[in-house]
Amino acid sequence: MSSLRRTLLLSLLGALVVVFAVGGLATYAAARAEIDALMDYQLRQLALSLRDQQFGRPAAPPLAPPEEALDFVIQIWDNTGVRLYLSRPHSTLPSLAQLGYSTAQTDEGAWRVFSIPLLEHVIQVAQPMSVRSRMAADAALRTLMPLLALIPLFGALIWYLVGRGLRPLERLAREVATRRADSLDPLRAEQVPAEAQPLVEALNHLLERLDQALAAQRAFVADAAHELRTPLAALQIQLQLCERAASDEARDAAFGELRAGLHRATHMVQQLLTLARQEPGATATPPDQRVALADLVRLSLAHHAPLAEARHIDLGAGELDDSLVVKGDAAALRTLLSNLVDNAIRYTPEGGRIDVGLRATDSGDGCTLYVDDSGPGIPPEERERVLDRFYRRAGQEQPGSGLGLAIVHSIATRHGACLVLGSSPLGGLRVTVEFPA
Repeated sequence: MSSLRRTLLLSLLGALVVVFAVGGLATYAAARAEIDALMDYQLRQLALSLRDQQFGRPAAPPLAPPEEALDFVIQIWDNTGVRLYLSRPHSTLPSLAQLGYSTAQTDEGAWRVFSIPLLEHVIQVAQPMSVRSRMAADAALRTLMPLLALIPLFGALIWYLVGRGLRPLERLAREVATRRADSLDPLRAEQVPAEAQPLVEALNHLLERLDQALAAQRAFVADAAHELRTPLAALQIQLQLCERAASDEARDAAFGELRAGLHRATHMVQQLLTLARQEPGATATPPDQRVALADLVRLSLAHHAPLAEARHIDLGAGELDDSLVVKGDAAALRTLLSNLVDNAIRYTPEGGRIDVGLRATDSGDGCTLYVDDSGPGIPPEERERVLDRFYRRAGQEQPGSGLGLAIVHSIATRHGACLVLGSSPLGGLRVTVEFPA
């Protein structure tokens, strides 16, 4: 696991070394320019200092040869071009002088040369450029050496300051680590630096969503336990009636009631399991399949046709656009459609009518699935309530668990669709599911 402090330390020290390197190059360039100017001045002064010497005359004392440590090379010609003096016979400088300053390339490297005519002589003074480079490098190194020696101190200061800057994050980590599993209160952000505020806000939003999810889960478990207690108690009573039946007719009637109670309890458990699977976070990311809704509508109509015929209900499709395709979980969408059709059949009186349709939206960027029935409908003031779990309208005679529309709403939400309850042209309820593009 990488350490933020170590990463910052290495990054800052690396940046510091780069800055020192750039500063060293700039210092070297500046020192080299100053040394060039100074040495050029010395070349000129050295040449001028030789103007009163008498070279090539017998009466003049010979000029003493320079020391080996001397970096300068001196050549002197008379006005006829005869070389009168060369301080270093091994030198490879040109045998002809170019007046003024110049740079000569030789086998020994570059030389800086200054030539000047004085009286009856031409005096040339030369110096290797490598001497100047060495002096500039020494000057730059002497300038940067104190700073390079301070790098360990800079590293220690950076380590301390970065650690001090990370203390609020360490306190935040300790606060999260020491919390109980059921403690979902927002994290305090008073002493957290501005750079970490987005992280704290994101964690607080996550804690808020977890709190809501846990609250919904607790409510779901409590509601499920409450709703299951009633049919289980009824099953116990029906079982006792079967045991106490005095005749075969009474026993058959009691078994019929017991069978119907078991069917209702099984249906409720299945609905509970379906709803639990559709809860956010209950399963992995839903499959991203291309689903032809028209095919699902035909399958659902064929599946529910016997139940509709038993109640003499005209079940059919109003309009089906086969070109409409959505992305999502085919199994979940099949459950959505099955619950809508099943609810419509359950609450539509005998001899009624149910139409299922699929068409493109008016804007053309989505599709609309609708189910119309000729039943009693739902008053506008109760249309939001029927989407809650286990909610059943007062005075309903049809058996049910109160979970059908809640499951439809959950599946629609997972697919980014909008569930709308309204009035049907057939006189009952219209349930519309609007899918995005």
